Amino acid sequence: MSAHRPGASPTTWRLVIANLSIRYFAVLREQAGHSGETISTAATTPGQLYGELRRKYDFSLPADMVRVAVNQEYRTMDHPLAEGDEVVFIPPVSGG
Repeated sequence: MSAHRPGASPTTWRLVIANLSIRYFAVLREQAGHSGETISTAATTPGQLYGELRRKYDFSLPADMVRVAVNQEYRTMDHPLAEGDEVVFIPPVSGG
């Protein structure tokens, strides 16, 4: 996402970084090596964020197999993110 100061030309736009709290479950927790973290990102949606994290941690699951919750409510991968959001990525879970 981009933002700029009022009156600034587009050439002076800067990247806006949001600080987000991320939590992982099941296979994503195993692949990330931890259950959560706080990160700074330019991602504006959970889908963009998951793509960034998938590259970082080499997650095996594609985004269409993962559910997302933002601030304890299930959302779509194109839901807008805001500063301070808690984002939880939930892979498919089988029971027995």
